[in-house]
Amino acid sequence: MARGKLRIHLGAAPGVGKTYAMLAEAHRRVERGTDCVVAFVEHHERPRTEALLHGLEQVPRRELEYRGGLFPEMDLDAVLARRPQVALVDELAHTNIPGSRNAKRWQDVEELLAAGVDVVSTVNIEHLESLGDVVESITGVRQQETVPDEVVRRADQVELVDMTPQALRRRMAHGNIYRPDKVDAALSNHFRPGNLTALRELALLWVADRADAYLTQYRSEHRVSKIWGSRERIVVGLTGGPEGRTLIRRGARLAEKGAGGEVLAVYIARRDGLTSASPKELAVQRTLAEDLGGTFHHVVGDDIPAALLAFARGVNATQIVLGSSRRKTWQYVFGPGVGATVARESGPDLDVHIVTHDEVARGRGLPVARGARLGRSRRVWGWITGVAGPPLLAALLNAVDLGLANDMLLFLALTVAAALLGGLLPALASAAVGSLLLNYFYTPPLHRWTIADPKNIVALVIFVAVGVAVASVVDLAARRTHQAARLRAESEILSFLAGNVLRGETGLEDLLERVRETFGMESAALLERASDVEPWSCAGRVGPGRPVDRPDQADVDMPVGDHMALALTGRVLPAEDRRVLAAFAAQAAVVLDRRRLREEADRARTLAEGNRIRTALLAAVSHDLRTPLAGIKAAVTSLRSEDVEWSEEDRAELLAGIEEGADRLDHLVGNLLDMSRLRTGTVTPLIREIDLDEVVPVALGGVPEGSACLDVPETLPMVAVDPGLLERAMANLVENAVKYSPPGAPVLVAGSALADRVEVRVVDRGPGVPDEAKERIFEPFQRHGDAPRGAGVGLGLAVARGFAEAMGGTLDAEDTPGGGLTMVLTLRAAGTRPEHRPAAEPERQAS
Repeated sequence: MARGKLRIHLGAAPGVGKTYAMLAEAHRRVERGTDCVVAFVEHHERPRTEALLHGLEQVPRRELEYRGGLFPEMDLDAVLARRPQVALVDELAHTNIPGSRNAKRWQDVEELLAAGVDVVSTVNIEHLESLGDVVESITGVRQQETVPDEVVRRADQVELVDMTPQALRRRMAHGNIYRPDKVDAALSNHFRPGNLTALRELALLWVADRADAYLTQYRSEHRVSKIWGSRERIVVGLTGGPEGRTLIRRGARLAEKGAGGEVLAVYIARRDGLTSASPKELAVQRTLAEDLGGTFHHVVGDDIPAALLAFARGVNATQIVLGSSRRKTWQYVFGPGVGATVARESGPDLDVHIVTHDEVARGRGLPVARGARLGRSRRVWGWITGVAGPPLLAALLNAVDLGLANDMLLFLALTVAAALLGGLLPALASAAVGSLLLNYFYTPPLHRWTIADPKNIVALVIFVAVGVAVASVVDLAARRTHQAARLRAESEILSFLAGNVLRGETGLEDLLERVRETFGMESAALLERASDVEPWSCAGRVGPGRPVDRPDQADVDMPVGDHMALALTGRVLPAEDRRVLAAFAAQAAVVLDRRRLREEADRARTLAEGNRIRTALLAAVSHDLRTPLAGIKAAVTSLRSEDVEWSEEDRAELLAGIEEGADRLDHLVGNLLDMSRLRTGTVTPLIREIDLDEVVPVALGGVPEGSACLDVPETLPMVAVDPGLLERAMANLVENAVKYSPPGAPVLVAGSALADRVEVRVVDRGPGVPDEAKERIFEPFQRHGDAPRGAGVGLGLAVARGFAEAMGGTLDAEDTPGGGLTMVLTLRAAGTRPEHRPAAEPERQAS
């Protein structure tokens, strides 16, 4: 089944006539014989809109009850059963009444389209989801009913229903939109001239962008290469030189003169990457282009004029802005230049502007590779071979007559050797000296600087030309080898850098240290400031070099955005090193942002944990603390009552209830205080050596007699613990075990020795705990299963584990053979080194 087509009437505000236009379209289709029905149209008591409903078939609406009232909604099932060719559905962004099949009306429309029904609908520009913030800034009201932009963009047709703000306000004043009692409020709020103008501009721009997308798609599908000047697009060609800022501003001024003009700044880089503009200058120009409302593009191409023209035609540009050439006059012998070539090949549909600037004819100033391409020792031997080699060879050949041809071949071999060793200049020196010696010693007339035979002149010229050619090739090969090695090193550095940073393995200080080592600097620092008027601060620094407070104090500074810079001290870096330094600077900013995000996440996690604990505390106070308080209050009130004569037995029972409630309160408050101390890290155990039988029996005093039995041999080694913490931990463990043990099954508390550790096992025969919940029961405010509310606030096990770890021990849960749960408390035997002791405030004591 073919999907239905969607047509949307888009308006800037209510009352521009979207519904009226939709109904008029429906009447035209009905007259043409199209099966068209009204699925849902709201006329808002507007007489002219209501009149257009006459003569159109309307699908009955369904009424839904909501909050005591009945509300009409579109009956989607009835429309699908009717299966018209076209359905009219008003207010696409409408939110359906709860109880409807879909939450939004645009979802109902999607079902109709999927069923093959064409839909005509309406929507205001303020209801597009992506424009919510913009609309709120204009009108001061956040639209709650929105429709995803993609739903509207997928529409087969979008028709703009437009009306000037003045005409719309007149319609409002005449009562054609809202009831008279709402007119004044609407005109002074949402329907103010400024609001309507801004909303109208949004609608016009949105439709224009959609039309431009259609145009781009059409040109691509039909392979239209000719430029259509539907709107002004100015391409600014950049070389990375300082004149780029002037060109960008000139392009922005040209764009302002045309409606909807765009500025696209483009930099063409060669594929081999051997020549490159200043990354710092390009970053400044990118920021300038974006600040002026344009975009920045980086394009790769060996033929710069062809690449620039291809880019301009690809974006359907109408104008190109280029700067006057920075080449010297004599350099024009090598070609007409980029500007002249682009102007010649642009054609009649693309205007080219050549803009003058301060750098005209001052030289291109491109970065030149510095540093030796060959080793120092090779260059020294090259010069020795090129300068001293020819005289030595001449002295040798004077003793042996080999003929002019062989003599020239030997001198040529010497020139090649000089080129291989020292590069171009030693080879040129060898060719010059060798040609003079050949002329003087071996070319007739001998021992004179003249040449009698013209053939010998040709031979000498060929000798010099071959020597120069070979030297040039060797020198070029050495240069390419040096550049390839440099690029390989750069790629390895960038690959390592990107991998480590993306995986989060590198901290800021580690990254700065890598920068310092890579470039051989004394120190490296990342500086930042909040705004242009704020002072610089240091986010991170490494190295023994002098500290810098501002980027201009450093030997090398690399900006990262507007308010951050990487500053290095030690030496001035060559231009070719700044490309990699720019990558390091960008990654340093990323690492800093990641560190701060991690800190924010940790703070948020701490706050969330604190909120969770506070919420649990409130829950505990609301029930677990109020219940014993209420019992105590009731017992005390009864005892103080003068209207009732209590017997001794009744008084004893009431007093016992008061004592039980007070004990329960004391236990709960003690656990709450212990947990707060553990959470804040203020537990400092006082470790001393004691026997288990000094502490464990005392911990059993809080449970009913006969509910627990003790098996702690006297032969167990002493343990290094805090007696107070151990007693509280054991009391919590035993009380928890007794709570879940069935009647008649006492809890077993048994001790045993294992190597340098002592284990205390608290064994119960209760329902047990699944493996996946064994760690969760140690979290604060956790009750496992269907534990009753009166069973406590869920802190006992969390406090016990916290105290155990504070003493250097562990607490784990295991299954009891035959059913139940066993808590295993492992303590450090006396005389052994502690594995871990958490730091805490020394003035706070645990016992």
